[in-house]
Amino acid sequence: MACGLVASNLNLKPGECLRVQGKVAPDTKSFVLNLGKESENLCLHFNPRSHAHGDANTIVCNGKDGGPWGAEQREAALPFQPGSVVEVCISFDQADLTVKLPDGYTSKFPNRLNLEAINYVTADGDFKIKCVAFD
Repeated sequence: MACGLVASNLNLKPGECLRVQGKVAPDTKSFVLNLGKESENLCLHFNPRSHAHGDANTIVCNGKDGGPWGAEQREAALPFQPGSVVEVCISFDQADLTVKLPDGYTSKFPNRLNLEAINYVTADGDFKIKCVAFD
């Protein structure tokens, strides 16, 4: 997967929302949004998989603490269609990161790193970024 976006020094605070709008490729297999302190310390690895790594229509979430991956959280859901424009809204607090997708889909993932600010974001895969905003 080619890297579509890398941003650092964001200083996203608890309660603020990172909104990423993009188009899911018509032949999508998966895409990834990573948020955290830097590449080896991720509080959220958000990976919707249409058909990748042996998964179909599954959202996989995970995190990294100093390099190694933690335990995956999997949900049998894919609340968007290949070829569609999607807005992903990610916010966090001391306990959780909350991901909001189309059609009212909401997922929570624990803030395992207890980050007080998110400074690093990357996007990879079959998702063409159209707009990034902070609320």
